Amino acid sequence: MIKKHFTGFSPLVNPEEEAFFAGPQTRWADFKFLMKVIMEFVRGFRMLHFVGPCVTVFGSARFQENDKFYKLAVKVGERVSKLGFTVMTGGGPGIMEAANRGAKNVGGKSIGCNIILPFEQHPNPYLDKWMDFNFFFVRKVLLSKYSYAFVVMPGGFGTLDEFFEALVLIQTNVMRRFPVVLMCSDFHHELYNYIKHMAEYGTINKEDLELFLLTDSVEEMEAHISRYAIDAFGLKRKPVVKPVVILGEKG
Repeated sequence: MIKKHFTGFSPLVNPEEEAFFAGPQTRWADFKFLMKVIMEFVRGFRMLHFVGPCVTVFGSARFQENDKFYKLAVKVGERVSKLGFTVMTGGGPGIMEAANRGAKNVGGKSIGCNIILPFEQHPNPYLDKWMDFNFFFVRKVLLSKYSYAFVVMPGGFGTLDEFFEALVLIQTNVMRRFPVVLMCSDFHHELYNYIKHMAEYGTINKEDLELFLLTDSVEEMEAHISRYAIDAFGLKRKPVVKPVVILGEKG
């Protein structure tokens, strides 16, 4: 069965991705789509290969500079950067901009994986380098691949999607047990209660509540990342690996 195209709802991203999720296409169309996905992965691998261990900060694009969550995200970016990590975000405005801004405030490295959308999203001015992605799922993989920890700030559907995907990959041992920090207990109060509700019903294990830390404190976040990322994985500062020009790599 092929899903009918519903013209009353505008696609968020490019028409090719919409067509892909609409059901079977011709073999040639699927092959061309596959090649574009592969090339986007390759470009992402080449760009991010030398950025060093990252901490990815997730959060809404909609918060403005004077918002308390924006200001907190700046502090998060500063603390993460001082730990020696590259701060990685979705590259857009709002919380993403704030975390990248925090990294630049203290002379740290700041990276963005920007999704191309007809609204909201554009690369923020605090990025050392970024890549524009056409495909949400490619971007999500790369935001996870190079990260040793995840900090989840207030956000919408996309932020929750990224939060739960990280938990699922850790819970199922697809990904190592990297620390996940859920910031802002006032914003996430109902979400945390719902997760406890799932544990009470047995749809997740009660031990799964330990897969992330809920806190309002950047100091507690910093200590958690230091203990469960730096100490747990024996991370040490190493000389920078230089790119190989013949492979089309850039530092």
